Amino acid sequence: MSENALAYMRTDNHPMSRGHVLVIPKRHVVDFFDMTHEEQVAVLELLRKAHGLAAAEHSPDGFNIGVNIGQAAGQSRMHVHVHLIPRYTGDVPDPKGGVRCVLAGSRPA
Repeated sequence: MSENALAYMRTDNHPMSRGHVLVIPKRHVVDFFDMTHEEQVAVLELLRKAHGLAAAEHSPDGFNIGVNIGQAAGQSRMHVHVHLIPRYTGDVPDPKGGVRCVLAGSRPA
């Protein structure tokens, strides 16, 4: 879809919604926090571009941005990738809590 010197974006192979994209650094790095500052800036620049494209093409009602870091957090590809997931009114019964719902029902007592 688009790239810069340090990162690229592409559609997700298993999209959660219309317009779901991934932004990925070109250098192999497992952990978001192990990217250089320059790589993080490059990823964020493409994330902003992806947001504009998704907004123009799909007119979503909201967005989620997500990064899984480590197996305990659900990372299955051991290469950083940032999800931009457009959200649409009614795509789930109750979106309250947004990304906090990842742990819904499994909070410690």
